[in-house]
Formats: sequence, structure tokens, C-alpha cells
Amino acid sequence: QVQLVESGGGLVQAGGSLRLSCTASETIIPINRMGWYRQAPGKQRELVAAVTSGGSTKYVESVKGRFTISRISRDNAKSTVYLQMNSLKREDADVYYCAAAHSDSDFFRSDGYGMEYWGQGTQVTVSS
Repeated sequence: QVQLVESGGGLVQAGGSLRLSCTASETIIPINRMGWYRQAPGKQRELVAAVTSGGSTKYVESVKGRFTISRISRDNAKSTVYLQMNSLKREDADVYYCAAAHSDSDFFRSDGYGMEYWGQGTQVTVSS
């Protein structure tokens, strides 16, 4: 069982920046896909950004040019994924969840189906 530990959420003014971090516990089977999703109460979960072990990235249209996802993998045993969020808008406020999967694919469903492990979530609040 892989554990995902998230950090970096908080309160920021609109136009500001935050960086989210998520570290996966060590695993014998490599983690190939990692991503960040967000979900507001009563709304459907949404893929924000994702990255594969090969470096392919995917972003939801609304964050392109503002958010950057990156990943550090140490011998495939322990991976950390970052989400640098710049020029934050009020509509970016949500609970952000880190997710990971062993499966090797460039495809990420927007609703997160297929991701095997989830973090506990970190709140991002954007004030005007």
C-alpha cells in the first residue's frame, strides 16, 4: 500500500502563488503516474495536472500557463510531485488531492478513475 503525504496548501491572495508537494512512500513497484485533482463540496472531482514517469504532462485548460507540475523520482522507489501554482484566482480555491498509480499510461481521466492511491487532501483558499 502506497501512502501519499501532501503539504503546501493554505491561504493566498488572488494573484499570489503556492506550491503543493506530495511524496509517495517507497514501493517496489514503480509509481508511473502522479497527478493533482481538486474537488469542491457538491462538485465533481477535476484533474488539474498530471505527470508520467516519462515526463509527459497534462493540464486542465483553465490552469495552463499558470500551474506547473513536476516530479522527482529516486530510483523509482520514492517519488515526489510538485504543483507550482502562480497567478491564483478565486476559482482555483478547492481541496487539492494528490493521486498516484502504478499503471504505465499517458491517459488520465478527468474524474480520477484509474488512479490507485489518494492523499488526504490539502485546502487551497484564495482571497480577493
